[in-house]
Amino acid sequence: MDAPEALHLLESAAEGLTETVACERLQQVGPNEVSREKRHDWLVRFLHAVRNPLVILLSILAVITFATAEGPSDIAGGWIMVVMVILGVALRYIQETKADAAAAKLKAMINVTATVLREGKTREVPLRELVPGDVVKLSAGDMIPADVRVLACKDLFIIQATLTGESLPVEKFDARETREGISPLESSNLCFLGTSVESGAAQALVVETGLQTYLGNIAKSVTAQSVETSFDKGIKRFTWLMLRFMAVMVPVVFLINGLTKHDWKQAFFFALAVAVGLTPEMLPMIVSVCLS
Repeated sequence: MDAPEALHLLESAAEGLTETVACERLQQVGPNEVSREKRHDWLVRFLHAVRNPLVILLSILAVITFATAEGPSDIAGGWIMVVMVILGVALRYIQETKADAAAAKLKAMINVTATVLREGKTREVPLRELVPGDVVKLSAGDMIPADVRVLACKDLFIIQATLTGESLPVEKFDARETREGISPLESSNLCFLGTSVESGAAQALVVETGLQTYLGNIAKSVTAQSVETSFDKGIKRFTWLMLRFMAVMVPVVFLINGLTKHDWKQAFFFALAVAVGLTPEMLPMIVSVCLS
C-alpha cells in the first residue's frame, strides 16, 4: 500500500505517535526484544550444577560405600567421593553465579537507542520501547530498529546479508510495491530488524516489533529447544561408557570371586571396590575448574 494508507492502517501520522498512545501500545505488544533472557534464581542454578551424570554416579557410589562399609578405609573412600562431589558442585555454582552477574553488568552498560518522532518532535528512545506505529529516522550506520515500511528516503541502501546472505547492499524506495508473488525480504519498501543502513537517509514507519518481526520469528524457531553442546554430549557418552563397563565388570568380578573363593560377601565388597575404582572421582571437580 501507499505510505498514507500504511499510516492510516497503524493509526499513526507523519508526526509520529503521542506519548500516551506509545505507552499504551507498549503495554499491549510488549518490549521490542527478540530474545528475553531469564535470570535463574539460586535454586535453579544449584539444580543445574547437581544435574551432572558424573556427580550423580559418584553420589550413588558414595551412598553404597557408606551403606556397606566395614572399616575405616571404606568410610574414608566414601568421604573422598563426597568431598569431590561437593567441590565440583560448589565450584560450578559459584562460577556460574559470578558469570551471570558479570553478564548482567555488561548488558546494563549497553544502551541502544533509535531516533523517533513523537508528537512531531525528534527524540532518542531505547530500542525496547519502540511500538508499531512509531515513525523513526534512519541514517548511514544505523541499525534497523524493527520491521519498518519506508515513508520517505534519499539514496537509501540497506545491508541485509544477515537475513538473505546477499553480499551487496540493496536499494530501498518509498514507492508502493507493485510486484506480486515476491517474499517480504524482496519488497523494495520494507526494511527488517537485524539489517543496517549503509548509506542514505530515510523516515520509516514501524510495522512489527520484538518476536513478531521477521528476525523474531527466526529466533523463536531456533531457540524453541535448547541445543545440547558437544561438550555435554561428550560428558554423557563418557558417563554411559563408565556405566557399561560397570554393568559388565562388576557382575563378572563378583561371580568369579564368589565361585573361586566361596566367600560371596567378600566377593560383593570386592566387586563394589572395582565399581568405585572405575569411576574417576576427581573428574567432576577438574571439569568444573577447567570450565570456570
